[in-house]
Amino acid sequence: MEGKHRDIKQEIEQKLNDDILRQALARFAEAYPQSRAKAYENVADIEALRDSVKQMKEHTVANLEAIVDQFEAEAQKRGAKVFRAATGDELKQYLINLCHEKGVKRIVKSKSMASEEIHLNAALEAAGLRVKETDLGEWIISLAGQKPSHMVMPAIHLNRQQVAEYFSQELQQDIQPDIPLMVQVARENLREEFLQADLGITGANFGIAENGAIGLVTNEGNARLVTTLPRIHVVIIGYEKLIPTIKDAAPILRTLPRNATGQCLTSYVSMISGQVPTLVKKDNQWVEANKALHIILLDNGRLKAAKDEKFKQIFQCVRCASCLNVCPVYLLVGGHVYGHIYSGGIGAILTAFLNSQGDFEAINELCIGCRKCTTICPGKIDIPGLIEELRIRSVTENGLPFTIRTVFDNILSNRKVFHSLLRVASLTQKPFKSGEFIRHLPLFLAGLTKDRSLPAIADTPLRDKITNITKKLDNPTKKVAFFSGCNIDFVFPATGESVYKVLQDLNVQVVFPEDQSCCGKPIIGMGDLETTKKIAKRNIKAFEKAEVDYIIAACPSCTETLHATYADILADDPAWAERAKNFTAKVREFSQFVAKQYEQTGRLNKETPGGVKITIHDSCHMKRVLNIHEEPRKLLESTPGYELVEMKDCDKCCGMAGAFGMKYPELSLPLLKQKIQNAKDCGAQVIAIGCPACMMQLRGGVDKQAPEISVKHIADILADTIKK
Repeated sequence: MEGKHRDIKQEIEQKLNDDILRQALARFAEAYPQSRAKAYENVADIEALRDSVKQMKEHTVANLEAIVDQFEAEAQKRGAKVFRAATGDELKQYLINLCHEKGVKRIVKSKSMASEEIHLNAALEAAGLRVKETDLGEWIISLAGQKPSHMVMPAIHLNRQQVAEYFSQELQQDIQPDIPLMVQVARENLREEFLQADLGITGANFGIAENGAIGLVTNEGNARLVTTLPRIHVVIIGYEKLIPTIKDAAPILRTLPRNATGQCLTSYVSMISGQVPTLVKKDNQWVEANKALHIILLDNGRLKAAKDEKFKQIFQCVRCASCLNVCPVYLLVGGHVYGHIYSGGIGAILTAFLNSQGDFEAINELCIGCRKCTTICPGKIDIPGLIEELRIRSVTENGLPFTIRTVFDNILSNRKVFHSLLRVASLTQKPFKSGEFIRHLPLFLAGLTKDRSLPAIADTPLRDKITNITKKLDNPTKKVAFFSGCNIDFVFPATGESVYKVLQDLNVQVVFPEDQSCCGKPIIGMGDLETTKKIAKRNIKAFEKAEVDYIIAACPSCTETLHATYADILADDPAWAERAKNFTAKVREFSQFVAKQYEQTGRLNKETPGGVKITIHDSCHMKRVLNIHEEPRKLLESTPGYELVEMKDCDKCCGMAGAFGMKYPELSLPLLKQKIQNAKDCGAQVIAIGCPACMMQLRGGVDKQAPEISVKHIADILADTIKK
């Protein structure tokens, strides 16, 4: 449980101040999307390819026991010795015993994340063995005394000057920071290691049950030298790498290089099946003999995951690390902040199973739930969903800290108390309030308002304005209930008024159930399932009384929670399952609902001349959870007085991510700055938004950094065009 004793904030600060790291990751973040897109140009249906990986892996984990037995039998039939290691310690002891038995003194290794996971090198060296990494990146970080910062590119965080310094120290000569020169120096120094090694260790990208073969996908020739020159070859492979047939390797070979490095295929693809002939020295003569092949299947928590209905998903991972390549947080701080070997969102999940739950808890908040990883993962793993599930299990087992538990039990789950406190807060904030914002905070809170103003709680919440803004329509086409959410109700009530105005202009009757409260997203995000259930039941009950055709929400996070989460968390409750299902079936997101109504009434696709340049920020939940992308654009293109321009990375997280933006301002603000810069670069005068949380972040950002730009909810933009 060492993770609980780490100072994550301090580690983050160190990485943010590492200019070399930041520059390296920034260059990579810029280049990777284009490289990956180019590599997929000739793939007709990327989603079908991803589906094939997912389905094959699902089949494998469902039949894992039989596939493992078949792999072992076929490998042994071809002369390999197979050992199933339950833990890292078992693996290390087996390997040390093998080395002592066979007189092994020198070992060469090809890159293996599984060996890094169990700290194999340190154990072998402690046993008196010479171990040499031969992958260039792994060799570099071994010289630096560091761990990998990326699953595919372990030394991505270093520049050529640093590498030259490490080379110079190791070789005791002046090595210039010239990349071709350094590659040549590495080759010359490692060549003797290959020739003198008694044993070679590799990982495996996949193991084929059909023929007991392992596959290696690499860009350097070192893996082939490791597997051919030493007299003994040891393969370390996790159970998740097994696949049924050689045909099943095809979707992996088509996705892994494209996602990992933007290549259609890597330089080397090697298949090794059974023992192969080699030359060994006997009585001072070289004679032909069969190379000894040992395959070690590593469990170390994997089989527990395989038997878990939710977490068996991690067997769909092909270790391409593309989830890291698009993760906003990883691209700011790199991999070492994650504490162990596996980085990013998938790394947090693997850490929970392969290290400990305590280590996971130390880093789980670094996943901001933007879901960018889910759009790119070849195995379609729901990484944010699994992280949320781990949080729920942690809270179920250990509970929440006392202060948070008190707030959840006595405030957030009690609507009247919660709303009363918000009203009190609107009064107590006045010494710090300036217009709609809080621009400065004292003492240790000052960092929250650096480069970003905070939204002030409105003097009058939306619920107190409902009577004045509700129109009684004679023959409404529909009756809907508006779920405002906390932000629109108490921070942006004017946007709530705009929602009413737009819907009533469509001849839709709008009602506001008074007993509605927080949707529960922040609570379940922290793992408190039981309190979320209480809130869900309260909201369902409140909206049932309204007897409406639809429930409209102008916040995508609320929409997701109402539409998907409620039905999921109450599915096993006999008294509430059907009620939750009926409730969620009525939930609609505002812009999607309005776009459909506009289309039916002929308001969409009208020619509008140029005007104020407006760009769209696609909130993470809107784009990647609700799959709403085109509708807001169609609405804006049909709105007179605006010219729609797209900004770079329009769907990249703005950095708010709920409580993350407040708890980790040092990470939130760089994401915000980049978003504002992208808006400036496209010449936008207005940023259109469909999410109140994003609106809080971006309005506060432009207030401090770009006051010439305004930030408006789509409802406000549409309402401005409606005559009073």
